[in-house]
Amino acid sequence: MDKMSGSLTENRNYIEQQLGATQNFDVLSRVVEIGGKQACLYMIDGFCKDEVMQKLLQHFMGITKEKMPPNAHEMSEQLVPYGEVDLADSWDQITYSVMSGVVALFIEGYENCILIDARTYPARSVSEPEKDKVMRGSKDGFVETIVFNTALIRRRIRSPQLRMEMMKAGKSSQTDIVLCYMQDRADLAFLSRIKERIRTVQVDALTLNQESLAECLYQRKWYNPFPKFKYTERPDTAAAQILEGNIIILVDNSPSAMITPTSFFDVAEEADDFYFPPITGTYLRLSRMLIALITYFLTPTFLLLMEYPRWIPKGFEFIMVQDTVNIPLIWQLLILELAIDGLKLAAVNTPNMLSTPLSVMAALVLGEFSVKSGWFNSEVMLYMAFVAVANYTQNSYELGYALKFMRILNLILTALFGVWGYAAGVLILILSIVTNRTISNQSYLYPLLPFNPRLLAHQIFRTRLPEAKK
Repeated sequence: MDKMSGSLTENRNYIEQQLGATQNFDVLSRVVEIGGKQACLYMIDGFCKDEVMQKLLQHFMGITKEKMPPNAHEMSEQLVPYGEVDLADSWDQITYSVMSGVVALFIEGYENCILIDARTYPARSVSEPEKDKVMRGSKDGFVETIVFNTALIRRRIRSPQLRMEMMKAGKSSQTDIVLCYMQDRADLAFLSRIKERIRTVQVDALTLNQESLAECLYQRKWYNPFPKFKYTERPDTAAAQILEGNIIILVDNSPSAMITPTSFFDVAEEADDFYFPPITGTYLRLSRMLIALITYFLTPTFLLLMEYPRWIPKGFEFIMVQDTVNIPLIWQLLILELAIDGLKLAAVNTPNMLSTPLSVMAALVLGEFSVKSGWFNSEVMLYMAFVAVANYTQNSYELGYALKFMRILNLILTALFGVWGYAAGVLILILSIVTNRTISNQSYLYPLLPFNPRLLAHQIFRTRLPEAKK
């Protein structure tokens, strides 16, 4: 049965079978009499506002036969005192609405169901995200409830050109997805392609929320580690990207926004670049780019110079390893690369009350005694410590790990083939960035390739954005 009928008994039997009302304790139903007609409300426990439902029931029970309209359309317009009310006669839409938390009202003789959107979701406060902190600026952040996230963006952009289109994906999960963009600034052709990809996503559920959607939207060149999307938990960053003509994708149950399309320079940007005066913002941006380059080149260059000590510039002989090398330098560097990630994982799973003493223990035992025992040389520990700390200057986890993978590849090639391996590692890095494409099939290095001097100056220096982004 695709459409509901006017029989309340048939409708109740069908909807209860679809919802599994006899097995699910949280599927609630309430039979009432409205204006002399039998009626029934269906809702999910925990998704409804109790005070609103109590007032609605009091209102419905007070309706007399004389006031009762002949159809659901007039009933919804005249006698349902609530703002978000809709009509539906398709069982697929009714079932989806109820499972999403909407209250469904069936009335004897009416061939349409009245959907009352009086839902509320469990949500945490919109406090500043742990990852996207800034020294200056707003302190609110996205949460797992998609309606709250759209409201945070609406609060910052009060233009009638702002569009927020709702879609869904996942056969079982039916996950809500919202596309946020400016009608007069976004690339509408690219927007149409994004919509079509979401409509044609053939998955049972978006188990990993945004990552599941990202892998469905971008399926080519999976081996290229450089990020195709930029993620942010900050509403101000998302609003700024929308105003620049980008498209923001919000996924329900995810506290971050996906920014598309994203180039290398977009990933490298941070909110702090814009919350300070231009000269300070430019300094922060250039410092972050320089440190990113150093984290990639430091350990491979050190390994290369240890293999060719005659290339060490005069006056820099102190960088040579002074102590006995018990384990080859390449193995020391690779072990420490793995150990750093191990410490990160341990820190994530360490209870807060134990984080400080365990950090001190790790610093003493793994730092000092690993050098004294002969496993590692102090120079190697110093350079890897710098790389580990410097990686946190990047706001993007994906970009940090992309540089890490490229650095490890360069280390292995340098150890195997010397200077030619070092050059090959650098070449692979350049090719990985140059041949990478955004989700809109544009150059990953735009506005460097193709060259746009005005936009490139804005991406490198803290300047006023040109009127046309593309």
